[in-house]
Amino acid sequence: MREYGMTADRTLGPDPMPTGEAGLTPVGFAIGKRVFDVCFCLILLPILCVVAFILSVLNSVLSPGPLLFMQPRMGRNCTPFMAYKFRTMTPSTKSRRANDPLENERITSLGAALRQSRLDELPQIINVLRGEMSLIGPRPDCYDHAVTFLRIVPGYKERHVVLPGISGFAQTELGYVEGIEATAKKVEADLHYIANRNFRMEVWIFWRTLVTVISRTGR
Repeated sequence: MREYGMTADRTLGPDPMPTGEAGLTPVGFAIGKRVFDVCFCLILLPILCVVAFILSVLNSVLSPGPLLFMQPRMGRNCTPFMAYKFRTMTPSTKSRRANDPLENERITSLGAALRQSRLDELPQIINVLRGEMSLIGPRPDCYDHAVTFLRIVPGYKERHVVLPGISGFAQTELGYVEGIEATAKKVEADLHYIANRNFRMEVWIFWRTLVTVISRTGR
């Protein structure tokens, strides 16, 4: 299992487990991060409106159903919030368990394009403006899945000492993960981010995310 921290002798080793005190963000960093989040999301709002209008027209022909997919996710301090995404799958009443694979057969052709470009995540700028998410941070999991991970994945609770993000270090380093074993690897990357976050790291993750969007290599 990959580990991201450095031990005293500069060999690769685990980062210290964050606690409530260690998870506190320096004031200057927190203010700068929040200002950037709000300003950038306000710039994206007109784009969100245009994309939403186009998708509402395309969905009526290519993928009838709701425009948005709304799902309870686990946020900071393990509290639930409602996350918004553009719908990329055919509607279903069946719920997926924490270790079940992604139902790829339900992804529509339009949804696949949205996922590759990450445009399906665009409505989450509303979550950012509401203070429930940040642009950069650990990706929030479905709340029901997260409750399972809390019981069986070491460090999973500690990854929630900061706001979840639309993109994050684990996402850029590992890509899309599913299942319990992959989630454990994601948690290692998230804890590394929490222990080492700074403006330089934020810029790096932001750049890596832009590359993914432009190259359409998302999932």
